[in-house]
Amino acid sequence: MIKAYAAYEPKGLLKPFEYDPGELKPHEVEIDVHYCGICHSDLNVIDSDWGDTQYPVVPGHEVVGKISQVGNQVKELSIGQVVGLGWHAGYCDECSLCRAGDHNLCSNSQATIIGHHGGFADKVRAASNSVVPIPDGIDLESAGPLFCGGITVFNPLVQFNIKPTDKVAVIGIGGLGHMAVEFLNAWGCEVTAFTSTEAKKKEALSLGAHHTLNSRDADEIKAAAGRFDFIISTVNVKLDWNLYLSTLSPRGRLHFVGATLEPLDINVFSLIGKQRSVSGSPVGSPATIAKMLDFARLHRIRPQIEKFRFEDINQAIARLRSGQARYRIVLCRNC
Repeated sequence: MIKAYAAYEPKGLLKPFEYDPGELKPHEVEIDVHYCGICHSDLNVIDSDWGDTQYPVVPGHEVVGKISQVGNQVKELSIGQVVGLGWHAGYCDECSLCRAGDHNLCSNSQATIIGHHGGFADKVRAASNSVVPIPDGIDLESAGPLFCGGITVFNPLVQFNIKPTDKVAVIGIGGLGHMAVEFLNAWGCEVTAFTSTEAKKKEALSLGAHHTLNSRDADEIKAAAGRFDFIISTVNVKLDWNLYLSTLSPRGRLHFVGATLEPLDINVFSLIGKQRSVSGSPVGSPATIAKMLDFARLHRIRPQIEKFRFEDINQAIARLRSGQARYRIVLCRNC
């Protein structure tokens, strides 16, 4: 039996829950969960914000642990290996996207916490093709958030061939944005953070931003017209997107990784006249996750975390809901 914490209703407290996962499938591994980050997507699933939550649901998709069992067809992973598991718990390996290495775009992928029990548990199972070994030199306590938030902001750097000479801006210095600043600084970019308070300005500079702009000062943003090659938005609120588009250079790109739920109000002439682009992306493929981990190890990039014990999970979730966390919350087995 797997011992977990599950939500039984939208916005409800998580309660102890046990389930029998059945016989281990040939291509599955079982992971002893040592750490698990809590992401806003976990809250979306707990609250059924996307309308597809099946209760009871065990959230948790930023898993770090050791493999305790391997299926008889698993060749690339072994018992005792330290690994991580992110948003996906399996891919079809048969579609054209999987064959091209774009597993994260697979239409037949299995989400870790939708129709599948996740990592708020002592163990979690997943297809071996979604499980990524963690190299030596990565801090395991803070590694969990890399498997969702980290790869979400790292993936665009690879997908859009961001250059070390590019001028890049980050909207939102929070759970995603603080990691974006760290990665971009290490990538070699000139980094600007859009911030809303003096405290956030100081934090952004300490994380590696070279400049800041006041996101509440329209005149200050207008003065940055044509400055940036790439802007990554990590927020989930509606902003004056046309104002931000004006700060892009010709052929510049406004890229969304934060899931704003309101339609984008964009003046198409701002795109056409300067050949600008608007885009979005999800998490990355296992290969890109592995690349991110190596990059993080080399440059000593660590998400900033607050730790809670698994048994204090409802306190941890309340902390995340408060918006006061700096910046990611991680559940740990022995902290």
